[in-house]
Amino acid sequence: MKEKLEVQPRKALDIMKPYSPGKPIWEVQEELGLERVIKLASNENPLGPSPKALEAIQGVLTDLHRYPDAQTIGLKRKIAEHYDLSSNQVIVTNGGDELITLVSEAFLDAGDEIIIPGPTFSEYEFGAQIMGARAVTVQLKENFDYDLASILSAVTDRTKIVYLCSPNNPTGTILSKIVLKQLLDALPKRVLVMLDAAYSHFVSVEDYSDGMEFVRAGYPLLVLKTFSKIYGLAGIRVGFGAASEQIIQNILQVKEPFNVNALAQAAAAAAIDDIDHISRSQALVKEERERLYEAFRQLSIEYTVSMSNFVLVKLGERAEAIYEQLMARGIIVRHAGIWSLPAYIRISIGTAEENDILVSVLKELL
Repeated sequence: MKEKLEVQPRKALDIMKPYSPGKPIWEVQEELGLERVIKLASNENPLGPSPKALEAIQGVLTDLHRYPDAQTIGLKRKIAEHYDLSSNQVIVTNGGDELITLVSEAFLDAGDEIIIPGPTFSEYEFGAQIMGARAVTVQLKENFDYDLASILSAVTDRTKIVYLCSPNNPTGTILSKIVLKQLLDALPKRVLVMLDAAYSHFVSVEDYSDGMEFVRAGYPLLVLKTFSKIYGLAGIRVGFGAASEQIIQNILQVKEPFNVNALAQAAAAAAIDDIDHISRSQALVKEERERLYEAFRQLSIEYTVSMSNFVLVKLGERAEAIYEQLMARGIIVRHAGIWSLPAYIRISIGTAEENDILVSVLKELL
């Protein structure tokens, strides 16, 4: 008879929910015995990775026996030049997720509070829970716009961080530049604002800011960006944060050495200059978004106008059933129940061919 395990985990684990990613293509193929599977679930770039990034990776393969640059000096320099910052205002991380964790470790004590919009990316709350902090959710408006007054009214003496995701995942809605400035000006200067601008490259309206101008102006703002989306490098995990030198230095104190591998550093440094790949990716998303909107209107499907590379679609009480039926046909999307939106699914924008197949199947199901 086995002895009862006496080692006890932290109490925080009782309330923590691990992140639930979209199913990979191979898993759906194995489960359902399908040859062709279309993945429209994880907001990936349907054009693939930056060709310049692939070329750069080839150039460093023979050095894989060496540790990567622990300070990511070359990549930080490229990012800083791109955004008119100093290298000391940039931190490079293993995807945007690691930055969220590092920020939590650097700034949150047990009993502190963060403010997050609802619904939004789950990792903000996850990071707070790790540190024993409390996440205060401020619901978005009915049309999924940010509610500035509600955010400000939620601030207390315990508030340490306000998270903003713009474009917001999973809604695709943005925080306008004007409202962002109003919020930054109104918040106490002791509160760190973290702006997740992972999808900023897909925004096609003028009244928007990715936050970099406010970093340069000295606001207590940390901007998160990633190479996973527009650059197509999700598989090698590289992201970065931009803020004042003091904020970056605080985060560096909790960063593990060698957190970003050599392939990721080389690929990102090349991808940031791949203007052709960026332009083609933006054009595809913009054109295919409009085509999907038109198809949804013809099918009488409600949708939220998106400034990202995905669209939140309302299907009502049949949403989960349709999600499962799409899966059975080899089309992976995300059921939005994980964001407490059970009547919705989130659809990543694919190639024209992939989107045509999606629309064709939706016509049959509806």
